[in-house]
Formats: sequence, structure tokens, C-alpha cells
Amino acid sequence: MTDRAPRRFAVTVPPDTNERLDRVLAQALPELSRTRIQALVKAGKVFADGKVRLNPSEKVEGGTELTLEEPPPVPAVPEGEAIPLTVVYEDDDLIVIDKPAGLVVHPGAGHTGGTLVNALLAHCGGSLSGIGGVERPGIVHRLDKDTSGLLVVAKNDLAHRGLAEQFADHGRTGPLDRAYLALVWGAPLATSGTVDAPLERDPRNREKIAVTKLGRGREAITHWRVLQRFGPAEAPLASLISCRLETGRTHQIRVHLAHIGHPLLGDATYGAGFRSKAKKLSDRAREALEALDRQALHAERLAFEHPVTHEELGFDSPLPRDLQRLIDVLRISET
Repeated sequence: MTDRAPRRFAVTVPPDTNERLDRVLAQALPELSRTRIQALVKAGKVFADGKVRLNPSEKVEGGTELTLEEPPPVPAVPEGEAIPLTVVYEDDDLIVIDKPAGLVVHPGAGHTGGTLVNALLAHCGGSLSGIGGVERPGIVHRLDKDTSGLLVVAKNDLAHRGLAEQFADHGRTGPLDRAYLALVWGAPLATSGTVDAPLERDPRNREKIAVTKLGRGREAITHWRVLQRFGPAEAPLASLISCRLETGRTHQIRVHLAHIGHPLLGDATYGAGFRSKAKKLSDRAREALEALDRQALHAERLAFEHPVTHEELGFDSPLPRDLQRLIDVLRISET
């Protein structure tokens, strides 16, 4: 149980106002979501001129003195665990992590502990003011367990709401930018292109995502650019590709690249049919691929507007050692 004191807010309703109680408070207290405010009203934590108010839709008049009391966040169900983290940036509102491959982001079936959320609960400690009244980090986007790279997490409702809006907009009207490095089998004929193909759960295997027909599934757009080809010019064995997301769907890059015939090296889910190609690699390259033991995907770039200060932030992550070694061996052995 946390021993932090409740937060108290005092709001004077502006003159000439005859608005809903929850709307007035939401406008005056941007650090709290309207949903959170409604829950606090119903819990008897809001007072008008000293009297408790339990109806969020009740109209309040100008000059009314409102008081809102927010209890300290209740402990999250997951427990904090002392898992080492590579922190790229941190302030009172958010934290940017360079996630290693193998670390699951959120507890779930088969992963009740040992996740990034468990690590953040321990690392952040008292700096989490809570998401929706619960002492937990606000996850606004995820990386697959075996994808490495940059990920931003909110520490409070205000930051969570602001980041979520940017990720929902996919950077179309703001500075949000997400870039990934991918090692794929073969090489596209063109130097760059766009995959615009909607995605949905594969009806034959609910653990997989599949490209679906137009009019079904969720919009998914990936822009790609070839950085380097490895192997004979007429038939490259592999290539290094930069991907930028215009949407952020589950397994999007993995599915899209497999869809155009170039699945990720090491991707057992979407590139199983390409395992025989490993026989064409040099011994050193094949050993490096086996040592990788994951899909060759890394979130190398993350840029966004700070949801509180509105400063534009940008971060870059160097390739992890396992991916860099595979690329180095491909450069030496396959050219």
C-alpha cells in the first residue's frame, strides 16, 4: 500500500458558466482525464461549496468553489522487479527505454513477470502518479518480445493522453517518427517503396497476423528503403532495409515484408518457408544467424513532441551486438 498523500485541487468555476461538473473540471485540470474525473465524482471525491457531488453531469454555475481530492494511486497488480534497463531519457512525465531483444513489454498469458512493466514499476518507484488512478506505466506502443530498440512510456495521465494522440495520428500532422532496421531475405528490385495492405488476425492461426482484402482489416502502411544488398548483384541473398511506419499494427513490418516476398531473417513465424536459404550463406554468416535466434528487426529511431513541454525530442539507438555482427559477417562473406 502506498503511503503517499492524496492530491487536492481547488477550482473556481468561471463567471457566466452553466456547464456539466465533469466538463468544467476537465477543462481546469488537464492533467486528469475526463474519465478519471467522472470516476472521482462518483466516488464522492468532488465537492461544490463544501458539499459532496456524485453526479458528473450535474450543472454548476459561475463562482462555485469546487474541490477535487484524488487518492494516491493504488498499487498495480504486477509487482516491480529489479530488471536492468537502458534508459535513454527520463523526466517527471515519461521515460524512453532502449529495449533488449527477449524482453516482453506487458504481462500476459505465459508472461506474468519479468516484463518491461515489472521493470518500470521498480525503476520509477514513486515517480509514477498513475494512469487512471493505478500506479502503473502508460504503454502507448509496443515492440515484439524479440524486437529490440526504442520505446516511450508515460508516467501520468496527461503524458499518456498526449502520447496516445500522437501515436493515433501516426505522425501525419506532428513530429512523430518511427524508423526500424530490418535484415530480410533477398532484395526488392526497387530501391524504395510502400506497402499499403490492411491487416487482421489470421483466421487459420489466431497468433498470427495476415494481409487481408481491401475493405477488411485495419489500415496498415509501411514505407521501406534498401540500404545495402548482400551477395551476388544478380541475386542478392539478403538486404538491409530501413522501414518507416505510417501506422502501427501488430507485427506490421514482419507481415508486410513477408507479403512482398522478403521476410525477416530469423523470423520463424512469417519466414519459415525461407529457412532453406540459410544453406546458401557462408559458414560464418549462418553461425551468426543461428546465434541471433530472433527476427532481425530493430527500432532505431523514435521522435515525438513532449506531451507536456511540447519540445520536439528525437532518439537513436545503435544496432545491438547480435544484429551488428550478422551484418558485418554478411558484408565480408557475401560480397
